[in-house]
Amino acid sequence: MQSSSVKVSPINLMSSILKGKLDPINASSEELPAIAGIITENREVLMVLTTSIAVLIGCLILFVWRRSSGQRSSKAVEAPKPLVVKESELEVDDGKKKVTIFFGTQTGTAEGFAKALAEEAKARYEKATFRVVDLDDYAADDDEYEEKLKKETFAFFFLATYGDGEPTDNAARFYKWFTEKNEKGEWLQKLQYGIFGLGNRQYEHFNKVAKAIDEILVAQGAKRIVPVGMGDDDKCIEDDFTAWRELVWPELDQLLRTEDDGTVSTPYTAMISEYRVVFHDPADASLQDKSWANANGHAVHDAQHPCRSNVAARRELHTPASNRSCIHLEFDISGTGLKYETGDHVGVYCENLKETVEEAERLLGLSPETYFSIHTDTEDGLPISGGSLAPPFPPCTLRTALTRYADLLNFPKKSALLALAAHASEPSEAERLRYLASPAGKDEYAQWVVANQRSLLEIMAEFPSAKPPLGVFFASVAPRLQPRYYSISSSPRVAPTRIHVTCALVYETTPTGRIHKGVCSTWMKNATPSDEQPTCSWAPIFVRQSNFKLPADPSVPIIMIGPGTGLAPFRGFLQERFALKEDGVELGASIFFFGCRNRKEDFIYEEELKNFVETGALSELVVAFSREGPTKEYVQHKMMERASDLWNMLSSQGGYIYVCGDAKGMARDVHRTIHTIAQEQGSLNSSQAESLVKNLQMTGRYLRDVW
Repeated sequence: MQSSSVKVSPINLMSSILKGKLDPINASSEELPAIAGIITENREVLMVLTTSIAVLIGCLILFVWRRSSGQRSSKAVEAPKPLVVKESELEVDDGKKKVTIFFGTQTGTAEGFAKALAEEAKARYEKATFRVVDLDDYAADDDEYEEKLKKETFAFFFLATYGDGEPTDNAARFYKWFTEKNEKGEWLQKLQYGIFGLGNRQYEHFNKVAKAIDEILVAQGAKRIVPVGMGDDDKCIEDDFTAWRELVWPELDQLLRTEDDGTVSTPYTAMISEYRVVFHDPADASLQDKSWANANGHAVHDAQHPCRSNVAARRELHTPASNRSCIHLEFDISGTGLKYETGDHVGVYCENLKETVEEAERLLGLSPETYFSIHTDTEDGLPISGGSLAPPFPPCTLRTALTRYADLLNFPKKSALLALAAHASEPSEAERLRYLASPAGKDEYAQWVVANQRSLLEIMAEFPSAKPPLGVFFASVAPRLQPRYYSISSSPRVAPTRIHVTCALVYETTPTGRIHKGVCSTWMKNATPSDEQPTCSWAPIFVRQSNFKLPADPSVPIIMIGPGTGLAPFRGFLQERFALKEDGVELGASIFFFGCRNRKEDFIYEEELKNFVETGALSELVVAFSREGPTKEYVQHKMMERASDLWNMLSSQGGYIYVCGDAKGMARDVHRTIHTIAQEQGSLNSSQAESLVKNLQMTGRYLRDVW
């Protein structure tokens, strides 16, 4: 039989399908050929219809999802965006001499000095171009570092050294490349440069990073135009910077001025930085608190993108007999994507105490519910103050801003005193503040402010007429509250979803009689863990990698020295060794020198340490109790008692030695002791012993985690 062609409209075809009139499953054998014919003749129509249905279903699902998402989250006040000026990759030759000012900073001081130099230089040399560059942002990889550095003709480096002579986080990549790949000959002959180092003379490796970069620059043909500045944070680093900067100008006059410029320049007065402030409806304040709450949305967690982590556990490590406190605290990192390795550090953003915040509110004379945002650009979108302001924090109330973002308890810098003076209504107070910040008031500032440890709030209380506006206060008076770093006291082999911290409470009386409570240690002391109640304490945290690692070969002997909270990374080491031993790995000999005051007061983790010995994770535990006998006994004394064994582990067995704790006292004494053991046990003279110890450091067998 010949089938007839059947054409139907899309609407009629759809109607038939929906009404069940075209149902191949339930059709009779006689109906099937007819249905097949209809479908065949109208297959294009069917394709259009099925595609349309799929699209409609997709749109419906998307609509429902968007509605439900919208109901879950309220629209918050838009946070101010940091002003990012995108530099053109193709540099335009405008005939101006170009000066690049690099910085490597940990707390922001080096960056501040770099920007201060740039601001004044711009005012002095109108025919030159100055740009300030974060060393980490300068190049994406090693090849780009080399390619770009070759083109530089004038450069200044502001380089901080922290810890055990280490570069700052943002300078680490550049430092590693520049110090390890220095066999290029004199390839920087075009470059003329200056360096200002930021360090602390109390530490063994004072300004090591600045010295190392200077040495390599000279070796590779660059010309130093001014002596290396040795900023010493143990005294007044601002004065060191000011003195060094005055050496810079005569040299730049020679390099950047022309005969047409003349010799007289307009006296420069540093501008007081100020954010643009926008006040918002207090009703929107309930929408704040989003910045940290949403912190876990980033793929990589670092100081700029911390991870919100709940406090899972907290306990006191000292006994009731102790008049001090040491806290064991655990952060829960399950489900956050945050990872760590044994020996790493954790950075913790903590909050100021309520009493501190309330005092600041009173001194500023503003309501704690004042809801505002700060901006680094004008209403027209132009950068304020040459772009030298720190990125703004999210919109919030004054109470939140003072709690999370303002450093209120450190002594103020001289630039902060000048900012307060500019907004003091009482002339005598303004004059006094300016004097303390001046060269003439240098000694009084050193004594009255620094030596007496006067906090910013104490200074403001002494000068009550100084009421800076919020834009000035957060830009020029109160520095940004910095994260506190702790050696992680756990191993991911034992605690993969927890980061353990061992923290001594800072609670001391300053020379002025003020009780100083450490910001982060007090927060940890008062933290509420989730194992006590669901509404627990939390903090934004991140992990900073460290080179303080166990030997790759577990059979290599190790010597660990860490009194007090210096025990922290070694607890992680021993957890790691315990896990390895449980897996059947053969371990090398290990000895741990621990120190505390009294076994009945502050022998922290005593049972754990003894258990490590019993299980074989630790070969020997040696403890120095400094307050139990007639004379004080410290870890270095115990080391001398075991000098022969230690020398044998280092000289014959290829052992590693690790030190963790106070850099100014203990670590320095331990270093001398290692030197003495090398001399006496190895029959070496002082120079030979020093060379041996340095070789241990250079080869990574003598590692220190000090603060």
